[in-house]
Amino acid sequence: MTLQANHALGRSVTVTAGDVELFSYVYRPDTPVLESPKPYLHPIRTVGGALVSLFRPHDHVWHKGIAWSLPHVGEHNFWGGPTYVHGKFYVQVENNGSATHREMTTLTAEDNRVEIGHTLDWTSQAGAPVIEERRSLAATVLDEATWALVFDTTMTNVSGGTLDFGSPTTKGRENAGYGGLFWRGPRSFTGGIIQSPAGAGRDELRGTRAEWFGFRGRHDETGEHSTVVMVDDAANPQHPPQWFARSEDFACLCPAPFFSEEVPLPDGEALRFRYAVVIADGDRGEDGTALLAKQGRAALA
Repeated sequence: MTLQANHALGRSVTVTAGDVELFSYVYRPDTPVLESPKPYLHPIRTVGGALVSLFRPHDHVWHKGIAWSLPHVGEHNFWGGPTYVHGKFYVQVENNGSATHREMTTLTAEDNRVEIGHTLDWTSQAGAPVIEERRSLAATVLDEATWALVFDTTMTNVSGGTLDFGSPTTKGRENAGYGGLFWRGPRSFTGGIIQSPAGAGRDELRGTRAEWFGFRGRHDETGEHSTVVMVDDAANPQHPPQWFARSEDFACLCPAPFFSEEVPLPDGEALRFRYAVVIADGDRGEDGTALLAKQGRAALA
């Protein structure tokens, strides 16, 4: 199946398969400062056209489809909204940084593969440099009902001092270790099935270490199912990660490398992370979801 890329210059790249828009990557969004502006993927659809992402939900307006979102980078909040402060819960402070597009470095569409690459500048709310990032996204159709996205980021500390990457859990909030590549699913996926390599469950799986997690959800209107699987590259720091995953209040997945332990990054040094996200029509069950994870591992090879 041939993929095509439509570039809205200075704004976004939309990737289509046939007459279905698989995703839009908004690399220069119009996002309020308090939501920590950053690129995101939304809408995201299966090959069959089912929507599997949610944008700016009223409960957490800084959730936007899939985004590389980090709540605690030194003193900076690149997640959005208030910052967790132990003993005070969440406090709105002037630390909402931005990840801003600098330059498009790659945009290719060949047969069943599209690759997008760009550089970004991460700055504090006051505008000071914090991180320089090189990022690439590669989308590939795997079969008539499945496609995969490989997300690759290298972040270099340019702040002038060591940056400690953490989460609300590293700051004292139990089992709230979110941060990293974060997916927010549709409202109708609430109550869906979280799938780990060890078996299916729901919120009790949050905090589990695993190389992959999946989410099996159902759509309103059609009653059909879709599955999202995220796979952590074996070379990633903290592999296998603990997972921040929710089903009971809303659907989300996040391989969280800083869930319960801070990772320091000295000035001038870099961190690299790679992930595969597999998007599939249907509920494949436990064995079928494991096969999707295997396809994700192959995409990372």
